[in-house]
Amino acid sequence: MPIAARSFAKINIGLRIGPRRSDGFHELRTIYQTLGIHDVIKVDVGRGMGIEIYCKDQRVPCDETNTCWRVADRVLHALKIRGKVRITIEKNLSVQGGLGAASSNAVVTMLALEKALKRPLSADDRLRIASEVGSDLPLFLVGGSVLGIGRGEQVYPLEDLPRLHCVVATPRIGVSTPAAFDAWDKKFADVSKLTGPIPSDTINKFSHSVYEWLHGSSFSPSGVPDKSWDRAEALLLDLVRAGIENDFESVVFSMYPAVREVKRVLERTGARYSSLSGSGSTVYGLFDTQGAAEKAAVVLNEKDIPAQATVTLPRVQYWEQMFQKHSVQK
Repeated sequence: MPIAARSFAKINIGLRIGPRRSDGFHELRTIYQTLGIHDVIKVDVGRGMGIEIYCKDQRVPCDETNTCWRVADRVLHALKIRGKVRITIEKNLSVQGGLGAASSNAVVTMLALEKALKRPLSADDRLRIASEVGSDLPLFLVGGSVLGIGRGEQVYPLEDLPRLHCVVATPRIGVSTPAAFDAWDKKFADVSKLTGPIPSDTINKFSHSVYEWLHGSSFSPSGVPDKSWDRAEALLLDLVRAGIENDFESVVFSMYPAVREVKRVLERTGARYSSLSGSGSTVYGLFDTQGAAEKAAVVLNEKDIPAQATVTLPRVQYWEQMFQKHSVQK
């Protein structure tokens, strides 16, 4: 029987881009947060050899360029097993949207393939394979609220944020991550002419901003337990004050004005905090209530901007719901 699993999305709460490193990658700082919306991955192993990908969405490659294919190939080699692997991807998440869908699909393929083969990988092999295939993959081996550093592949679990209501909106625009990085590099090509903060400065301030945000929202104003104090509300109020931003906005919004307009719509419809996720094109907003989030999603859809309301997914629920057979709340 095929192994089926949910492949959850992520957003970036803040993303700082540092200078290009000697290996060609940029130094990054970000907080990843998994969400309840998801694709579904089905993995089956039979007799024979090879890897086959099936997906009805024509934008998804079904050859060795697919991250699921690349991960499955490495898993078979690591376990020294031969077999015919069939991977079916049921798409609900946007393609090239900044939600980490391809990366999540790949990690879930790895975990489902282990179950199908009844041969678990070591934790080191899982992380090695994920890091080899892409910078965003390792976060999906953790789930919940995750600190990402390096090129984003070095991940550390944070204390989970409380449940937050979220709207994700993805305009019908494909944003190329390499092009976004190139635009960023051109913006700072001549550092000597800059009058504002340079990338190395802003990335160094990221940890301070995150600490200020999370620490300030961990305690009630009185410093003692207070049943009337709502940590989720405090987090939303403090996000903007802490100065946590996505650096890609400074280049992507000028390249794609329609993406910037999505953020403005989210803010006008009551989002306490709104940001580009990754390099886009998805923009998300965090709201006080489920009702407010659902109303904002309706407004965006009426403007022909695909949007849906969801919630943040803490680490325990992330792992509990991945292989559950019954439906999960989106």
